[in-house]
Amino acid sequence: MSSDLSLHQRRRSPTADELAGIPWLQLLQPAERSHAVAQLMVGDALPGDHVCRFGKPVTYWFGVVEGLLKMSSDNAQGQSITFSGLPPGGWFGEGTALKREAYRYNIQALRKSVVAGLPVDTFHWLLDHSIGFNRFVMNQLNERLGQFIAAREIDRLNNPDVRVARSLAALFNPVLFPGVGEILRITQQELAYLVGLSRQRVNEALAALEAQGSIRVEYGGLRILDLGALRSSVTSKTMGAPATAARQRLNA
Repeated sequence: MSSDLSLHQRRRSPTADELAGIPWLQLLQPAERSHAVAQLMVGDALPGDHVCRFGKPVTYWFGVVEGLLKMSSDNAQGQSITFSGLPPGGWFGEGTALKREAYRYNIQALRKSVVAGLPVDTFHWLLDHSIGFNRFVMNQLNERLGQFIAAREIDRLNNPDVRVARSLAALFNPVLFPGVGEILRITQQELAYLVGLSRQRVNEALAALEAQGSIRVEYGGLRILDLGALRSSVTSKTMGAPATAARQRLNA
């Protein structure tokens, strides 16, 4: 596969395993599912690839089958503002697809990822024909509203440890990101990009959360132990030794 091709040019039909990772398909009636599957496409995104760009007209409703994406925008000063990370199982842009308007954000791959796309016309066809699909989209919109209200609150937090805790809690949302489960595959640098802190400061926060018993840092990822504690976390300063240990395991 040539990396010179755009993500759109690299699109292909999904495999059976990839279809099994799309949460809303199981909510459809057989005829609805057949129609959706015939229209679904997937693309193998490389690190740095844009899935969609600010100002471009909506063409697909997108979801993450594998990997990790970042939703962000640039402010008037040219600074990038991250709204959310998008781990496996997450579908996004339903509000944009509903209104058929231009994207108001950028979606970019942080690592090699598999991204699924449902054409916007098929998205509206399912809205017109499927009760199960409508319920899924309504739940998405409701959870998304709560997510962005929480993100607004996170932006105002001065405690970096709490910023990391609340940001991690958002990535473990079982409704928006059902493919994550109890383990999030993420590196320290990727988490730093999403939280908007330095890699070193993120590492210190992870060590504090692990000492608190909210998470366990494993090789190549994080295991959730107490989601409620993450959502209401108030952590303390950490020592350098545990931070070093957490860094070594997360980036293994």
